[in-house]
Amino acid sequence: MGKKFLDNETEKSIIHSLRNAGCVFAEDETRLLISEARTSEDLKNMVEMRADGLPLEYIVGYAEFCGLRIEVDRGVFVPRKRTEFLVHQAEALSCSGDIVVDLCCGSGAVGVALAAALGRVELYSIDIDPVAVRCAGRNVTDFGGRVFEGDLYKALPHSLKGHVNILVANVPYVPTEAIKLLPQEARLHEPKEALDGGGDGLDIQRRVAAEALLWLAPGGHLLIETSEMQAPQSFEIFSGAGLTTKVARDEELDATIVIGSKSGF
Repeated sequence: MGKKFLDNETEKSIIHSLRNAGCVFAEDETRLLISEARTSEDLKNMVEMRADGLPLEYIVGYAEFCGLRIEVDRGVFVPRKRTEFLVHQAEALSCSGDIVVDLCCGSGAVGVALAAALGRVELYSIDIDPVAVRCAGRNVTDFGGRVFEGDLYKALPHSLKGHVNILVANVPYVPTEAIKLLPQEARLHEPKEALDGGGDGLDIQRRVAAEALLWLAPGGHLLIETSEMQAPQSFEIFSGAGLTTKVARDEELDATIVIGSKSGF
């Protein structure tokens, strides 16, 4: 629609409405909604949906992630800014042409961002949720990747065993009892399966780490996002699975990544 069709008072009114609804970045969100709305009626509906707590990314249909526009459908996990740290850590360990597997891919954002950064990779993205798989398909295919529906490694072609250079996984890691403490927009609108990591939040991490050595190539790496509080346990899980393990932390993004490497011999 464009700001030129909008007077300053209307813009201020939108900012006020979003701020009252608890939107911390009301000004930025207002500008985005104005730029994406096709008509004034469209804008009104978008503002109402946002004020009601619908994630902004669902309203505009995409998320900004690592400088890319990632399509995000309703009911698909919204990529977080902190997860860009996972991409940066994986990029530092990757080479163009690597075989990259993105487990629990959601929208496909992590694998796509890594492919974009490296220029060319052989990308395989997996999610158990068919809604996420359909969404990821639109993002991943632009980078020559393939998307599979299934439960973690079970969805991968067996020919990849022992050949994967980079395994990235932003698996669910919120403890079940902590789901109720999440912000409303995540708790009410994102799929519980993309958030709930079981009793201590590490159930899926354990499953991913347990089979990693079977799939990684010599010298390959597994990278998983976790919380700062869970990092010591995640470290033990990785080490117990036979991986050489370290933890990377970005305080500004409040991002914690556990990296497990397979011996090169």
